[in-house]
Amino acid sequence: MRVLLVGAGGVGTAITRIAARRDFFDHFVVADYDIARAEAAVAALEDEACRFVACRIDASDESAVVSLLARERCDVLLNATDPRFVMPLFEASLTAGCHYVDMAMSLSRPHPDLPYRECGVKLGDEQFARAEAWEKAGRTALVGMGVEPGLSDVFARYAADELFDEIEEIGIRDGANLTVEGYDFAPSFSIWTTIEECLNPPVVYERERGWFTTEPFSEPEVFDFPEGIGPVECVNVEHEEVLLVPRWVDARRVTFKYGLGDDFIGKLKALHALGLDSTRPVGVRDADGEPVRVSPRDVVAACLPDPATLGERMTGKTCAGTWVTGTKDGRRREVYLYHVVDNQWSMREYGSQAVVWQTAVNPVVALELLASGVWAGTGVLGPEALPPRPFLDLLTAYGSPWGVRE
Repeated sequence: MRVLLVGAGGVGTAITRIAARRDFFDHFVVADYDIARAEAAVAALEDEACRFVACRIDASDESAVVSLLARERCDVLLNATDPRFVMPLFEASLTAGCHYVDMAMSLSRPHPDLPYRECGVKLGDEQFARAEAWEKAGRTALVGMGVEPGLSDVFARYAADELFDEIEEIGIRDGANLTVEGYDFAPSFSIWTTIEECLNPPVVYERERGWFTTEPFSEPEVFDFPEGIGPVECVNVEHEEVLLVPRWVDARRVTFKYGLGDDFIGKLKALHALGLDSTRPVGVRDADGEPVRVSPRDVVAACLPDPATLGERMTGKTCAGTWVTGTKDGRRREVYLYHVVDNQWSMREYGSQAVVWQTAVNPVVALELLASGVWAGTGVLGPEALPPRPFLDLLTAYGSPWGVRE
């Protein structure tokens, strides 16, 4: 397999470190708008760097990406950029006749009149609208293949296949006890993406209603996370699983709730009140007094520490998982399938902080399954469209086991 990875930030760099230990590929191109980041990711691989090459690419330039895929004779594009670049990379892969894997999906747009009741453009709608073209091309577009979405969707399919006869609710629940020394506010993942997820209207799925929206941070609940993390208050957040799971798994209700905490929610609300969550450029003046236009959200991201650099200051664990209720053999059952990563372990083993490493390992597992033909299909597919057991077995073989709590 020949791979083009677009994006050499925290997650992209962690992907290279994980992939370097596997032998399912023979050529791995690491591309980024900042060539220095791509070169640093490759250089850090030392003895394994011979299978990797760094180059510069503008992820918004579809024709340039098509040319790069052709020049490097790549079989698959792995997208590790933020969601703004999903569609040009997705379309470039189709044009080039390559497979495609991402960890997030095309962006949503709230309903213009009833944003907290009805869906507008949903996450992934633009990609699923192109499903027929991917099917005709005989190529796979595997979307939402990170940890959440991604592993959480695999858990949902596994529960449906092996643990339940009927499912009442599938609820993705994410929580952590991570702390970062020396910072009052230091998100462990991209603040650009975090703002997008947390301030958009959350989507809920119910069989009788289909997809609908609620107010941000609605329906708070305390969820008890395993392996010493403990109780964390979780709230509704817009996320891809709610749009993916119902397409392939029969459940009466699907939700996503994130453990944010009052302080984090308060800061997000303040950013929104000040208009600093906006992606629409505003006019300012640079240090020389020259007028320039910048996105307020990009300014916020630039003012905060890069999540990839926080590992040495970070302690604690992060947990991603899927809570499922329903019946098995006529008896009520409730389980939580989960994956926990300890930051101390991920830093020691890979030099990557826990949240980015946990996101990065899953697309690498998926690439290996695609390379071997164990996972195969055509069209636009979510992780729950494919058999879960091979994925979970291979994840364990990577040295990162998962768990089930009744």
